[in-house]
Amino acid sequence: MIGGFATWRNIPIAFDQVDTGSATVQVANYLRVSPNTSSSPLAPNIEIGLYTEKTGKTTHTYGPRWSELTTGGGRTTAIKAGVNPTKPDKRNHTYMTVRQDSDNQWDVLYDFNKVGSTTKQLKVIGGNTNRIDVGLEVTGPKYINVPSIANRMQFMTGNKVWQQVATGNVAKSVTLPVCSTTHKPPSCFTTKLTDNSKFTQWTVSKPRRQAAAVTSPAAVPAAPTRSPDAAAADLPSTFNGVNQQALQACLENDPDSCLATVPGLSECVVTVRVCNAAALPSSGASEDAAGDADVSAADIRARAAAAFGVPDDALAVEPPASPAGPKTRSNAATGGSGDAAWTVTSTSSTTGLQRTDRRFDGFTARYSAETGALLEACWGDLCDAS
Repeated sequence: MIGGFATWRNIPIAFDQVDTGSATVQVANYLRVSPNTSSSPLAPNIEIGLYTEKTGKTTHTYGPRWSELTTGGGRTTAIKAGVNPTKPDKRNHTYMTVRQDSDNQWDVLYDFNKVGSTTKQLKVIGGNTNRIDVGLEVTGPKYINVPSIANRMQFMTGNKVWQQVATGNVAKSVTLPVCSTTHKPPSCFTTKLTDNSKFTQWTVSKPRRQAAAVTSPAAVPAAPTRSPDAAAADLPSTFNGVNQQALQACLENDPDSCLATVPGLSECVVTVRVCNAAALPSSGASEDAAGDADVSAADIRARAAAAFGVPDDALAVEPPASPAGPKTRSNAATGGSGDAAWTVTSTSSTTGLQRTDRRFDGFTARYSAETGALLEACWGDLCDAS
């Protein structure tokens, strides 16, 4: 396996409008590729997906990010490129990682454009076990309503052919009971695996019993969007060898088939890795789903302490460099370094953002000064990675 691909829609995810203190209340829907699991079941891996977190009584952040996790640490970066990446507008988005031709490291793509690269992944050895996952992780389920998400996934073979996973190689893991008359929301999942001889779709939701209570100002209605044909009319007919009109239509209707049906796309993602003209970073101000959040030092301190499992008195919180000055925006695909941000550091032992028992020495995290959204973070050895 030298590549992984997944797709789903940016569905609205709602949180109860109650004070949950410093508790982490978060949803992650992700693709994870573990390129070489021969040394450990918790081998280094790459994760890219959609993340939303409750940040206050009536606010939350929403958007994609990618992470590199290793036995020595990890790092994560918010993705600011793409079409409405921070809007729950039910638009299809794609998540991908592809191994570099001349190295053991992997490039990460969002909506078929490169947004970053790994630095510490293990060598892929022919015949060794590789693993690819797609799934939903919920922290604080009693406060969250997750509508049905239809996850579709493929992997790339060593000869650069995309394939679905054979049913015999698929395993399911569901850690909350299946919703039923005896196991009722909010502490249950509804799941369905669609497959014949090959894995086709993993559909999952986490319902909340009191549906009327889980509205949130952050879960804004879908913004009016133009048809794929109208959007494609403003784009070059071909971009890096990819038919852009065919790509936009495919993303809207059947993104799982795009690699096979859009002229030039499969070649582009394994060579140029910048293939979607509509999803390139723009020079305009980015939009955040959380709206006008009132972000204070206390908010950031509590959020970082909860996320990284470090006492709040063991953190150093540095305010944005020029809170009263002109605001700057990053045009980079990862969108981290150009945003005005709070910076939180600690030398204390932490699990990082990994959900394992491993601990690492210290972390650094940057949070948006406007919304409180996590922009980027590192922990352990990966804070030293170039």
